[in-house]
Amino acid sequence: MTKIYSEGHRGFCALYPENTLLSFQKALELGVDAIEFDIWLSKDKVPVLMHDGNAKRTCGFNADLRDMTLAEIKTLSPGYESKFGDEFFGEVKVPTLYELLDLVKSVNPDFKLGVEIKEYTEETVDISVKALKEYGFFENCWFYAFNGRIIRYLKEKYGARTMGYPDFQMKEFEGYGFYDEIGLNMNLVRSELCAFYAAKGLPMHMYCADTPEDVQLCIDRGASLITANDPRPLLEILNK
Repeated sequence: MTKIYSEGHRGFCALYPENTLLSFQKALELGVDAIEFDIWLSKDKVPVLMHDGNAKRTCGFNADLRDMTLAEIKTLSPGYESKFGDEFFGEVKVPTLYELLDLVKSVNPDFKLGVEIKEYTEETVDISVKALKEYGFFENCWFYAFNGRIIRYLKEKYGARTMGYPDFQMKEFEGYGFYDEIGLNMNLVRSELCAFYAAKGLPMHMYCADTPEDVQLCIDRGASLITANDPRPLLEILNK
């Protein structure tokens, strides 16, 4: 049977603040095969991990990361107050890519990473790829982006293993020829469009499968990798 990979979405973000070292550590402790995270550059060109380009939702501070230095970003606490209240406030900080790679390397230097490029610049790709190569993780990465130009750049310059999304979700879509894999959210997995994208013959990453029913549906529909905000049902079923 072909292995189906398990991936923690932004770490273990159902129970811990997303894209924080705490969330990633908890996902690693669960035993997922991979973790997914999102990269932006600070004003002083340090790759930092946050889903949004603005710190308001997770940190309660309305500022764009690209306009803040790393020192300024490190004053923020992405405790995600609207979801967790003050439970994690002050306990968590916005991590750099380097801090995450230090953590993962200390646990498993052969671990797999889902690298979402959120800032659609070649510079973001170049700096991120350089770090991943220096730490020895590049060959174990899937690179994700909702931007066709960035997918093409990753493939043509670095020969990276790329995963894009359906054309209608992409910016600057340049065709499926630069995709190694395709990502489908659960709404698409549940719809008749799933068969349309499956027919393209690309391995399919299916994300955010957080219930046993959703996990089983992803398996039945041919997922090669399943991403979950709460990986516990996913791991329970895959481990069977």
